[in-house]
Amino acid sequence: QVQLVESGGGLVQTGGSLRLSCTTSRGTLSRVAVAWFHQGPGKERTFVAGIPWTYNNKLYADSKSVKDRFTISRDTAENTVFLQMNSLKPEDTGVYYCAGGSRLATVARGFPEYWGQGTQVTVSS
Repeated sequence: QVQLVESGGGLVQTGGSLRLSCTTSRGTLSRVAVAWFHQGPGKERTFVAGIPWTYNNKLYADSKSVKDRFTISRDTAENTVFLQMNSLKPEDTGVYYCAGGSRLATVARGFPEYWGQGTQVTVSS
């Protein structure tokens, strides 16, 4: 059983950057595909980016805004997956969730085996 823990959220001004981290309080990410989801205020949770546990075939939401500003990466030694978010906009505000499972395609569709508790990101205008 894997328990995911997110951190790195906070309050930032428009144009600022944040790096979110997803690690585990139980188990490891060594064979877990990980994805980040965003849930804006009053909105549904949507896929942002994902990374498999093997190779480096990163997956991003079909959004130029996301692809141009966000980068997902994995540090195996640190047992952590990061989401680097640059040039943040007020619409990026919301809770960011880390999700994991054996297959990235399944996780990215919103059917992971594990969810984290989320970390709040607030971008002020």
